Amino acid sequence: MISGTLKVTTTAKMEMVGITTEIDRIIKNQSISSGILYLFNPHTTAGLTINEGADPDVCRDILSGLKQIVPHDLNYRHREGNSPSHLMALLTGSSLTIHIEKGRLQLGTWQKIFFCEYDGPRSRSVNWRILTNTIQPAS
Repeated sequence: MISGTLKVTTTAKMEMVGITTEIDRIIKNQSISSGILYLFNPHTTAGLTINEGADPDVCRDILSGLKQIVPHDLNYRHREGNSPSHLMALLTGSSLTIHIEKGRLQLGTWQKIFFCEYDGPRSRSVNWRILTNTIQPAS
């Protein structure tokens, strides 16, 4: 089992940051052939999700939809003023599990991994852990 932390810097109040390339690099650098990848987001106003990564309008539509689902003008009691961010994080969740086969994430053709920021901009982290079945020798 190997693990680490991926740093994510967000630049907007709400945004979806693609992290698939960085995760692919981790798998390649560790010479992973097959196993299970666990991703965990330790932040209560951000989430993780897998969705379409080919068309950036999909991320914009998701964020617009979340803004409609979670009202910003509700009479929230949380003094920090970011209750909508907590609710959005609840909807997307804080962890993902992805299979690795032949050294590659087993994502669908259009699927990408996203860190979802709801209370930025901020410096964030995503914890990762890989349970391996086999390790290929480094080339």
